Amino acid sequence: MFDDLRRRHVDLAQPRLGSEVVFATDDFFADKARLISPEPPVFIPGKYDDNGKWMDGWESRRKRVAGHDWCVVKLGVPGEVAGFEIDTSHFTGNYPPGAEIEVCRSDEAIPGDDAGWVKVTPRLDLKGDDRAWVAIDHAQPVTHVRLHIYPDGGVARLRVWGRVLPDWNQVGAEETIDLLAVANGGRGIIANDEHYGSVGNLTAPGRGVNMGDGWETRRRREPGHDWAVLELGTFGRVEEIVVDTAHFKGNYPDRCSIQASARAHGSPAEIAVQAESWPVLLPEVKLSADHAHAFRDELAALGPVKFVRLNIYPDGGVSRLRVIGKVVR
Repeated sequence: MFDDLRRRHVDLAQPRLGSEVVFATDDFFADKARLISPEPPVFIPGKYDDNGKWMDGWESRRKRVAGHDWCVVKLGVPGEVAGFEIDTSHFTGNYPPGAEIEVCRSDEAIPGDDAGWVKVTPRLDLKGDDRAWVAIDHAQPVTHVRLHIYPDGGVARLRVWGRVLPDWNQVGAEETIDLLAVANGGRGIIANDEHYGSVGNLTAPGRGVNMGDGWETRRRREPGHDWAVLELGTFGRVEEIVVDTAHFKGNYPDRCSIQASARAHGSPAEIAVQAESWPVLLPEVKLSADHAHAFRDELAALGPVKFVRLNIYPDGGVSRLRVIGKVVR
């Protein structure tokens, strides 16, 4: 179930979308902001601060009064939530045994109890040093998530899996946007290899901060080439492709090409098979190190598309893929 949530959705709580933990009843031992850090949680033996053992996550003190602790995550963009992942990695004698999650839609930075919070999970049983995930059925747009822990303790990470819901009425008919940007609903579906970096990084805002902030495959020692399949936020007519190899200097792909389609269906693996025969949007072109390559004249006139397959030859790393065009309504 976890892989299905991850493959079909994006983490709406990721800070690069503008998400932040805006409130916690108590974060004495570990700063609430760490709850949505994009990096996997780590444990550093012997690291202490003024309040005690340093932990990579959100951790409240031992509760000596009635009640329980909770925190509120404000999503950077509204989205439809499909499920949650609660990660208690490295919290062994200090994890909360129970948790519950509510969601709401609000214009307030920190919605109050009267904000129409909806409980979307039952009381969940948690284990120490574990990853628990739960799918939900809630079709309404969400702006905030409230995580309750019972009664106190530490959670390393909270992932909010779902899809971005852009307001396409705010995009003019002649306006060009990055149709593949995660903030516009774009997402990575599948790649044949993600050894050094996730395909989802290709849709992230800005330029990559380092080599780890991109999609990178292992060194290929057999015939063939590597590829990734991604979905645009909506149907669009492509006017420009940008392939950015920022920070990839001795390991950038020698060449790339892009195929595209208006339709795809099924599981990620099934879509990957369909993508093999999609028409060519960008023929094979040469790439260089640490450079944003823009292609316009090379693009084929395929009409509206919603899916792309990036082929790299033979292997290597790409920081970002931009698919610039106009929304087709």
